[in-house]
Amino acid sequence: MTPYRSLGRSGLIVSPLALGTMTFGPGGWNADDDTARAIFDAYLDTGGTHIDTADIYSGGGSETLLGRFIKATGTRDDLVLATKFGFNASASPLAAVQGRGNPNAGGAGAKNIHRALEASLRRLQTDYIDLYWMHVWDGVTPVEEIVQTLGDLVRAGKIRHYGLSDMPAWVAMKAATIAQERRIPGPIAMQVEYSLVARDVEAEHLPAAQEAGMGVVPWSPLAGGFLTGKYEAGSDGRLSGPNPFGASKFTPRNQAILAVLRAVAEEQERPPAQVALAWVMARPGVASTLIGARTLAQVQGNLAAAEITLSADQMARLEAVSTPAMGFTAALAQPAIRRMVFGGNAVRGWAEAGA
Repeated sequence: MTPYRSLGRSGLIVSPLALGTMTFGPGGWNADDDTARAIFDAYLDTGGTHIDTADIYSGGGSETLLGRFIKATGTRDDLVLATKFGFNASASPLAAVQGRGNPNAGGAGAKNIHRALEASLRRLQTDYIDLYWMHVWDGVTPVEEIVQTLGDLVRAGKIRHYGLSDMPAWVAMKAATIAQERRIPGPIAMQVEYSLVARDVEAEHLPAAQEAGMGVVPWSPLAGGFLTGKYEAGSDGRLSGPNPFGASKFTPRNQAILAVLRAVAEEQERPPAQVALAWVMARPGVASTLIGARTLAQVQGNLAAAEITLSADQMARLEAVSTPAMGFTAALAQPAIRRMVFGGNAVRGWAEAGA
């Protein structure tokens, strides 16, 4: 699965595909323990090194299984082990009385970060985390507190690096700026939803990541399975019904994207899912793309995407059909506006020198 890539402006080296383990542990949609181990082994056999989990996955069951697998295979030093904090992961003893959980068992405050990290270390049977993610922006904790807490954990050796997931672009940029100005460890990566049908992060998040030296780690690169082309409208609740991050995937725009994806897949003699993954992996700024699976066949198919090189024409066709409607910020970066600013001259910025 080479070539490996550095994650952002750091010395942390990751494989181009990261194994997401949300399907590990108990749950109706999840793989059983033996299948989870087979998926884990298959990923390592291809040279994969980047394993992603979270304290909330299967109520900690994903971390527990991974801890067992890593210990059994003796691969801890070979892996970039990533986990996350943020969602409320523990019930309060007062819940029976008050009817609600402990608010300090979630969020990005220092109290919860320390609580969550200690619990994850126990389940994963390790004394450090390579990449610790803020799973979601809580909308409350000051960015200064987040950066200080996570930076202190880097200096203490309990985590090696940290990243930010599912947050406004300004939060990531502010965190990177505070860290730089205070000369403390800052975020090296950004985890966001990114796929052919979810490209809105290109307006704010991807430019912020590039400016701040953060590698982009896309989640849901297959749009919850929509880009596999295997589902029809109404056939799967995850795709047809409402979810925390948007509505149905079966829109006219998305169907048009899927049609072009299928055509390119036929030319490549590959499944649409592999081509969709190859497109994401080839995008500027993307370091390591998350894949998940419930079966061994699924993970083997996803891993094969690393072998695909899309032609310039194929990339251009996928680009054209999936380009999102420009909002205010994206429109400001257009060549026409730049020519107005620079007296009719075409001018490239320093980061566009190779474009």
